[in-house]
Amino acid sequence: MLKLYYSKGSSAIAAHVLLAEVGAAHTLVEISIPKGAHTSDAFLAINPKGRVPVLETPQGVLTENPAILEYIADTYPEAGLAPEGAFAKAKARALSAYLCATAHVAFAHKQRGLRWAREESSLKDMQSKVAENIRDCAVFLENDLDLAPWAMGESYSYCDPYLMLMARWLKANDIALDPFPKLARHFDAIKARPATQEVFALHGLS
Repeated sequence: MLKLYYSKGSSAIAAHVLLAEVGAAHTLVEISIPKGAHTSDAFLAINPKGRVPVLETPQGVLTENPAILEYIADTYPEAGLAPEGAFAKAKARALSAYLCATAHVAFAHKQRGLRWAREESSLKDMQSKVAENIRDCAVFLENDLDLAPWAMGESYSYCDPYLMLMARWLKANDIALDPFPKLARHFDAIKARPATQEVFALHGLS
């Protein structure tokens, strides 16, 4: 049995959607970031990073979306959500790494600036750049990915629920999806999937 620690509306949505996609037996533990549950001693004992998602597996604890998503896909090979071949696998990891280390970090400057600075002027300066940086990330992804129709091509993969977060980060910064038709079509397509609808309902998202 897998156990997913998540906060509603957080990037843990990606792992949650993938668990639903593969039909994995799992339990959920809500760690409310707005309520500070991620800083509790009990949660820090599970993940000293103090962040979600966290996936408890029979082998131990996994953190970080790229690792969790690939683990789920590899653990349920019958779902066909892990790209095959060395190059395709590397491309999927490259996309996940970009979303994790560049796009998500850019978005995090909006509300998590205290991770990098403490002066009010510094925090405001970082926040003022978030929309521009997220837009730049979207421009790169719109141009770099074929999205035909999915992140890795014709087949839905573990990258797709992660890429879905880009549309949410854009919307959170009041950036319209119109200039990014491929990302917009991808977002609409993934929202239409039953697994996504099930998870969105639990998170209170539309």
